[in-house]
Amino acid sequence: MKASEIRKLSAEELDAKLLELKDELFKLRFQQAINQLDNPMRINAVKKDIARVKTVQRDLELHGANS
Repeated sequence: MKASEIRKLSAEELDAKLLELKDELFKLRFQQAINQLDNPMRINAVKKDIARVKTVQRDLELHGANS
């Protein structure tokens, strides 16, 4: 997911997206632990998406919705 797509989301949608990504990361780590993970690079992609969402949330927190 691109940062420009994330910036278009509302605060509630960002919270929902963050929970969804954290759940996906948990499932991927579980699959990795039992050696059923097909694409190990997906873990890094999900971590980066979580960081992007948190960055946008922090930007909204500091500058408000007018940024």
